[in-house]
Amino acid sequence: MPDQSRNLVALSMLLVLTIASAAAAEDAADPREANPWFAAGRQAAADARRFIQGEPAATNVILFVGDGMGVATVTAARILEGQRRGETGEENLLSFEAFPYVALSKTYNTDAQISDSASTMTAMVSGVKTLTGTLGVDDRVVRGDHTSVEGARVLTLLEEAEARGLATGVVSTATITHATPAGCYSHVPFRFWEDDSRMSKEAQEAGFPDIARQLVEFPGDGLEVALGGGRSHFRPRGAEDPEDPRRPGNRLDGRDLTKEWVEAREGSVYVWNREQFAAVDVATTKHLLGLFEPGNMKWETDREGDPAGEPSLAELTSKAIDILAKDSEGFFLMVEAGRIDHGHHAANAERALTDTIALSDAVRVAIDKVNHANTLIVVTADHSHTLTISGYAKRGNPILGKSVGVNWFGDGEDQVGVDALGRPYTTLSYANGPGYTGASADQPEGHHTWGHQPCSRRPPFGCSFEGIQQGRPDLTEVDTESPTYLQESTVPMAQETHAGEDVPIYAGGVRAALFHGVREQSYIYHAMVEAFGWRD
Repeated sequence: MPDQSRNLVALSMLLVLTIASAAAAEDAADPREANPWFAAGRQAAADARRFIQGEPAATNVILFVGDGMGVATVTAARILEGQRRGETGEENLLSFEAFPYVALSKTYNTDAQISDSASTMTAMVSGVKTLTGTLGVDDRVVRGDHTSVEGARVLTLLEEAEARGLATGVVSTATITHATPAGCYSHVPFRFWEDDSRMSKEAQEAGFPDIARQLVEFPGDGLEVALGGGRSHFRPRGAEDPEDPRRPGNRLDGRDLTKEWVEAREGSVYVWNREQFAAVDVATTKHLLGLFEPGNMKWETDREGDPAGEPSLAELTSKAIDILAKDSEGFFLMVEAGRIDHGHHAANAERALTDTIALSDAVRVAIDKVNHANTLIVVTADHSHTLTISGYAKRGNPILGKSVGVNWFGDGEDQVGVDALGRPYTTLSYANGPGYTGASADQPEGHHTWGHQPCSRRPPFGCSFEGIQQGRPDLTEVDTESPTYLQESTVPMAQETHAGEDVPIYAGGVRAALFHGVREQSYIYHAMVEAFGWRD
């Protein structure tokens, strides 16, 4: 028998044994039941079965995550999308707001009232709450200690799907090694270990696999689709980037993981620009890796200006579904609009909201492509942000504009809302962040203008600020609808922070009724498992 045939037979036998082993483990007591979060989530999903009686199990599940997409973000993006079509905006609905089932997710974790994207994503795809800043582990992990990972490791939904023969994929507009996508496939004690140069010296010496390595070395037959940014984490230190020579590879181990991806399996393809992405043959491609930036992908506002071209989130989603849907056993896909979060951290509402609209476009693509009789679509957020919508703006007032209110007495024109000093304010603002401003809107020559303060480089995290010196600035002549405007913040901080209120969950398709009520975030995993029928 030729070596290739023997390898295929061996691989097939291994896959059968893996699936059989997973099924047998379910018949016995699941050791994860010892974790209180896992046990409670599993019981809650079992209790919810009465809402889906008679419905078949899902063949496919798609989880969309709007990173940082709280209720205020959804509302403001809804209005902005409508206004950009020439409507008043308030009556508009984003694509996923039309889903028949809505729930709320409690986003705190085991050590934080207001959590980060790593712990929250671990909850959503592993069914347990855990420590801030950790991925694919429960709260027995010691943050930053690689030796504690093995004892705290928890399976992800993607690992379970691979063991059952399903196709799997992750898509993100952040780096593909960023917290949310990494939560699908990696197990690390610190979320920033995106490549080996970022790990502790002890972890490096022990050969602990960084997040990029774990993506390429994912068990089973590997991820079928991985699309996002983050080329520098996959290429050796000093390797020139094909698009931006100023941002070479980071890896200390000398490995080029993009080449290893292509060489590991038949039918594997790697692309890094829009032209290559468009040329991907869906019929023959079995594993697709796309890394479209050295770091994060562009915000939707800036995407068209990218020299090498970047696909939209909707285009990435469409291609991912086309490849994954070839698997007759079904698929699981996670799609993240990661830069909503980055826009908020920069107090730059225009970019955050425009990326939320891009997420809605991606969900619409999925709605149009899949069979809703066998596919569940879930749209949620990992956490919220401090964005607020306030004042008494009249209907149709530009959501990014200055607040203009209704004249209740009808004896004159509607009036621009003003503060106690007689200065106008915007409908949108943040509770904290870099929009806490200086004395005036005048900018030194040669600086980018992000709102009414000087910034030496583009956001996020590129803005310096000075405390208020003479009260709020006068916004009368400031274009607050500009993509470069920074919304004002109450508390001065170099970065705007996450917020702690519940975030929405929207669900449509088969077994979507599992999503209802106010739920622990870890319930999302258990509801998706229940939708697949793995516990039937």
